[in-house]
Amino acid sequence: MNAVVRVAQAADAAAACRILRRAISECCTEDHRNDRAILDAWLGNKTPENVASWFACTAHYSVVAQCGDTLAGVAILSRQGRILLFYIEPALRYTGTGKALLQALETQGREWGLRSMQVASTYTASAFYLRNGFTETGRTRSAYGAEALALVKQLPGGSPCGCGR
Repeated sequence: MNAVVRVAQAADAAAACRILRRAISECCTEDHRNDRAILDAWLGNKTPENVASWFACTAHYSVVAQCGDTLAGVAILSRQGRILLFYIEPALRYTGTGKALLQALETQGREWGLRSMQVASTYTASAFYLRNGFTETGRTRSAYGAEALALVKQLPGGSPCGCGR
């Protein structure tokens, strides 16, 4: 399945929010362990209004993947090189959609002059990142209380200071 990656628009927010909520609820059970407190905290800010505001933020590079008429995934990269969110529609996992989104983030990171990208990965997503050139640098805790893996990927051609432009 070929995903087309493009810059996210405010009109994508509701569909992107549905992807976030479904992916977290259905695919990240290893991370939230069906703990209602963790799940509620994780989903608490996943509203169409918040997603639209994240897409509008000029300090972020927000992209969506589309397969035909269906929104298939969403990702956001900060100008500091942090992957802030990265989720795929559950039914479209393992179709190359994630790889296409990640390549778009890496391209933008290089254009910004970043030397690396970092992510606090769920255990669910860690194998994906490791397969795509990230290395583990330690353990961390997410803002919503679940354990996470700190991962980093070096980007060729980044600026010497690693600070972007």
